[in-house]
Amino acid sequence: MNFFIRPKKKLAAKTHEAVIETPRGRVTIKAKRNRRARRMTLRIDATHDCAILVLPTYVALAEGLDFARSKADWLQAKLAELPERLAFADGALLQVLGRRVTIRHEPGLGARVIETDGELRVGGEAALLRGRVLRWLKAEARRAILTLAAERAALLGKKHKRVTLRDSRSRWGSCSSDGSLSFCWRLVFAPPAVLDYVVSHEVAHLVEMNHGPRFWELVERLTPHREAARRWLAENGAALQRQG
Repeated sequence: MNFFIRPKKKLAAKTHEAVIETPRGRVTIKAKRNRRARRMTLRIDATHDCAILVLPTYVALAEGLDFARSKADWLQAKLAELPERLAFADGALLQVLGRRVTIRHEPGLGARVIETDGELRVGGEAALLRGRVLRWLKAEARRAILTLAAERAALLGKKHKRVTLRDSRSRWGSCSSDGSLSFCWRLVFAPPAVLDYVVSHEVAHLVEMNHGPRFWELVERLTPHREAARRWLAENGAALQRQG
């Protein structure tokens, strides 16, 4: 097996893209340095059909690529297991906050997007359909997350600060030390109970900025179904990253 490094200008500094040649085909590797990393790790990026290689600052890029190459069979197997992609296109069926919604392109609606009777009616040119569906989904996610975050924080006698939606790859949510919350907008495709768990998990960090026993007691209090939700994310999380 051989590999070559292909620098990518738009990537952040100290980040490299490489392609590993294997008997079963090519695997794209995106190598990123992390000052807090203590060991090399590999994970699958389901959105871009590649692998993310995280390197401690003291590990040479060539050593990291050798490590990735030694895991080529595992990487190929995991990439092959990824669910099929679901494009935002006319006729596509989405699960949105527990609702089944079918996309319908109706040019005569103009710039409007209307949900009615199990359909998401999207107006305008076909070329604009994906962007309009995406904006609608993010708005739905924000509405649901803001409501849940306020309710769960109130149960703990806390208030959160701003809430940000991102298209994160490695985590579904986070809570900063100043009380700001961040969530992956793709949680809009998850069942309501799963979204509830993720929001409750991050809200619990407003009280406990750790994952100790007290923290998990708070999460259990907010969402008794947390174990089922965690299993669902482990089994179906990649599918959420494959939509759009």
